[in-house]
Order: sequence, then C-alpha cells, then structure tokens
Amino acid sequence: MKVAYRMRTVHYTNSLTDRLLFYLSNQVVAYLFLIPALLIFGLVAWYPIARAFEMSFQDVNLRGESVFVGLENFRLMKHDPAFTIIWNNSLEFASWSILLGYALPVIIAILIREMRVAKGFFRVVYFLPTVVPISIAVIVWRFIYDPDAGFLNDLLGLLGIERQLWLQDPTLAKPSIVLVMTWGAFGTTTLIYLSSLQEIPVELYEAAELDGASPLMRIRYVTLPHLLPVMSLLFVIQILAVVQVFTEPFLLTRGGPGRETLTPVLHIYNRAFMRMDMGYASAWSVMLVIFLMIFSSIYQVINRRFNVS
Repeated sequence: MKVAYRMRTVHYTNSLTDRLLFYLSNQVVAYLFLIPALLIFGLVAWYPIARAFEMSFQDVNLRGESVFVGLENFRLMKHDPAFTIIWNNSLEFASWSILLGYALPVIIAILIREMRVAKGFFRVVYFLPTVVPISIAVIVWRFIYDPDAGFLNDLLGLLGIERQLWLQDPTLAKPSIVLVMTWGAFGTTTLIYLSSLQEIPVELYEAAELDGASPLMRIRYVTLPHLLPVMSLLFVIQILAVVQVFTEPFLLTRGGPGRETLTPVLHIYNRAFMRMDMGYASAWSVMLVIFLMIFSSIYQVINRRFNVS
C-alpha cells in the first residue's frame, strides 16, 4: 500500500510539473514583453519606496556615509511641534472636502442625467477644469482670491459685503484651498458617476414614472441605491487624496498662515528639501503610508460589514 501511495504521489507530482512547464513555455513570450515594463515600474515605483523605508532608519548624509539610528527618527516625531497641527489640519481638510466636494459631483451627474436637452454641452463644460494644468489653475485662483484686486472680493463688494482675506485668514484658508481642489477634480468624478448612471436600466425609471414617482423620488429610490457602491469607493479615494494634498497648499499658502494649511506631504517636502533632513522626512513618509494603509483596511472592513458592493 505504501509503495502504491508513493507511486501515485510521484505520478501526480510529475503531472503537475509537466503542466507548469507547459504553461510557462506557452507564456514565455508574454513574460518577455512584460519584463521591460516590470523593470521600469520597479525602478520608478518600488525602489523609491524601499529606499525611503531604508532611509527612515538612518541619519542620512548625502555627501558621505549614512549612519543607522534605528527608531530615532520615529521617536523624534513625538517631539515635533508640527505633528499634532499637521494631523488636525488633515482632519479639517478631509471634513471640508466632504462638505464642499463630495456631494457636488453626484448632484451635477444626476442633474445632467435628468436633462432632456443639451446633455453633451454640459458634459463638456463640467469637464473643462480637469484639462487645465493644476499649476496654471492655482495661479488663476490666486488672482481670484487676491484681497485687493481679486474677482471674488469685487463680487462681494457689489453685494455690499466687506472684503475677505481668503488665504491669509486662518478661518478661511482651508475651505478656500478645498474649493480649488474641488473645482479641479469634480469633472473626473462627475464623469465616473455619469458612467455609472448609464448602467441603470431605463425600465426602472419608466416603471417609477408609471407608479407616479416624482423626480426626487426617482433619485432617492432608483438613482442613489445604484450609485452607492461607486460613492463608497470614491469616498475613500477622496480622503486618501486630501490627506496627501501638496500642490494647492504649496502654491497658494506655503502652509500658512502660520501652520494652518501645513499638510503631511508639504511637511515632508520642507524637511527633505529645505532642511535636507532626508532620514526624518523618510520616516514621515513611512508613517504616512502606514496610516493610509490602516485607513484603507478599516474602510474595507466597514464596507464588507455593511455589504456595500
């Protein structure tokens, strides 16, 4: 019995090996074509991540040999006066982003979906901000927010409202930046929602109309339930993007006034390229990656818990 069992095991192993070799021989050309792309991806994506992880445990000297310091860079974060400020700013940025920017693309997509005429025109109009380079857009918005000659303050003056310091007032700086971010990104998000709306069967809307459902009832009972999975996914993507925001605070406020708009990535930039403290900046980068991974994992657990799929 033992001999027979061993023979069957050897036969099974040989069969599995033959199938594996046959599969690899058929796919070798495909893998050869993939190798350049994998090498480039590893060089520009995974190597910097691995290098940053390594540097987070070092006192980096760009002109000489770096010194291994263990967890010292991570311990220094506890005494960094900007640590609490930065994460409070990120929380406020996320809150303003949800308040100002999360529902807007949904509303625009639904309005375009309910239109009877000129759908193509409005699709082009809402998507135009997306094709404008972010640096150019930020320069334009800086002129709009100008406290002396800005268009927004001129408009407020016509309405009898006093001029505001949009980027200099600690209370207004964050929502002003989030408004710029929302303006630049809502076109792509709206396009995603419109694509999802196209997948909803027309028969559902026709049945709702026959049952006497008003437009608001159709949106509540037909449109929103079908959009919920996409809204759930874009919610977490928006939070991840807001926590990593850099361009808008960097070009508009440089993290000011004070440290009111200082973000994790902007702080990493300042420590790495202004103070040349690469080890500490790498430790911040590693911590940011870990935080985003934890947030994504918690989201996935909650998502499965409530069966949003």
